[in-house]
Amino acid sequence: MDRNAFQNKEMIDVVALGELLIDFTENGVSSQGNPLFEANPGGAPCNVLAMLAKLGHSAAFIGKVGKDFFGEQLKNAIEEVGIDGSYLRMDEKVHTTLALVHTFPDGDRDFSFYRDPGADMMLTEEEVPEELLERTRIFHFGTLSMTHEGVRRATRKAVEKAKGSGALISFDPNLRPPLWESLEDARTQVLYGLGQCHILKISDNEIQWLTGEEDYSAGVKWINDRFQIPLILVSLGKEGSRAYYQGRMVEAAPYLREDTIETTGAGDTFCGCVLHYILKHGLKSLTEENLLEMLNFANCAASLVTTRKGALRVMPEEAEIQSGLRV
Repeated sequence: MDRNAFQNKEMIDVVALGELLIDFTENGVSSQGNPLFEANPGGAPCNVLAMLAKLGHSAAFIGKVGKDFFGEQLKNAIEEVGIDGSYLRMDEKVHTTLALVHTFPDGDRDFSFYRDPGADMMLTEEEVPEELLERTRIFHFGTLSMTHEGVRRATRKAVEKAKGSGALISFDPNLRPPLWESLEDARTQVLYGLGQCHILKISDNEIQWLTGEEDYSAGVKWINDRFQIPLILVSLGKEGSRAYYQGRMVEAAPYLREDTIETTGAGDTFCGCVLHYILKHGLKSLTEENLLEMLNFANCAASLVTTRKGALRVMPEEAEIQSGLRV
């Protein structure tokens, strides 16, 4: 549909679709020696939106939670951080999805999901708000909304509608192997996402798994030989990040912190900052200086969120990121 038809309606900077769930993160032990868990709002797409909202952008979320205590907590949380929750559905029968996050000494994590089924899986094609998708500048999604057929159809409908209306498509595979019937099924859906997006954020281990290439640049070439993606970001954890754009590669060093406690949400924070930069500067004619500035800002923000438990509610302020940048 022609976007001029929506000239009297406000455009949304970023719309995301996917999972919104409770991350139970370890928070000490009880007097009996039992592990204590804190119920943090989470879910990669909403973490990305939370970072964007913190940077002053309009953001809206499409998804489903249970009509239960945790569902209400999540709805309140996203609205509290500035995400439009008008399009969040609440399932009367299926409970909100839960994840238990075990943190290793180096800050890395292992996930156990309670999602058989979970409410995020229950979103249907009919519940996808076409009008919203026709007026977004960027549409962002991952693969957790593609693990099962019903929500997969909803995701593909949203991608088709947003792309058809001229939005940029942003994709982060965010692979969680335990949630897939098989990794071959996961691979099929990741390849679908690669075929749709203009901006790809992919982690070091994901690109090696997908392409079979140990070298990241070789992995990016594998992707670009099959899909012409204008901007590919490879997040390298403690090694920093890279941007591949128009045949060029720019690499930025990490911001390593002694006060890191966990890495939950670091990749989502990074992704939100990249989308922030694209909203400001566009996706055409980016220079190496632009790319380095973008990566440096995103790396700094990601490092800050590793010093906090959870992610969605604790995204850094722009001034805090700017003050932490290397001169």
